Amino acid sequence: MSTERRKYTKRRRAEREQQTRQQITEAAVALHGSIGPARTTISAVAERAGVQRATVYRYFPDEEALFAACSGHWAAMNPSPDPAPWRAIADPAARLRRALDELYAYYRRNEAMLENVTRDRPLVAAMAKPAARMGAYYEAVVEAIVAGRPERGHARRRVKAAVGHATSFPTWQSLARRHGLDDADAAAVMTAMVEAAGSTAP
Repeated sequence: MSTERRKYTKRRRAEREQQTRQQITEAAVALHGSIGPARTTISAVAERAGVQRATVYRYFPDEEALFAACSGHWAAMNPSPDPAPWRAIADPAARLRRALDELYAYYRRNEAMLENVTRDRPLVAAMAKPAARMGAYYEAVVEAIVAGRPERGHARRRVKAAVGHATSFPTWQSLARRHGLDDADAAAVMTAMVEAAGSTAP
């Protein structure tokens, strides 16, 4: 076999392997979004991807590897709002409102997946690392929103707690689904709550 032929064969093999890996990843993501991570089995992933169970294990030797690929793929397709630009908004209430508008729109677009992941997180050990990354993201969200605010001491702790509550997915679901608020009204209610938390009253 010529050198060029060998290179072509290797390239085609690599392309097929990448395609198979992508099929498996996308199958797992689709199942996580429909039935949830806790109910997603390797057999179901293999069936949806059109491969054998052994093939799934060849590409992803354990659930952690599969979840890492899934979370990375889903995040790339559905990027969460970037908190960095919010820091440039000087007015604290306007900054919070901008953050909530972006977060709530993100929650609405991705509600099914976020609900399944939130529900199943305590049940699936392999979700620990993606969950830790998500926790770090929300810490960055809160810090970006409260940066430069005038409150100190106990008042600042109240504000951070209120911001953490306002920016969480379960809070949005409660306001939007249980209580029927649209995203604009939900953001207005939470902005008022955070500003009240920063008052000097006990």
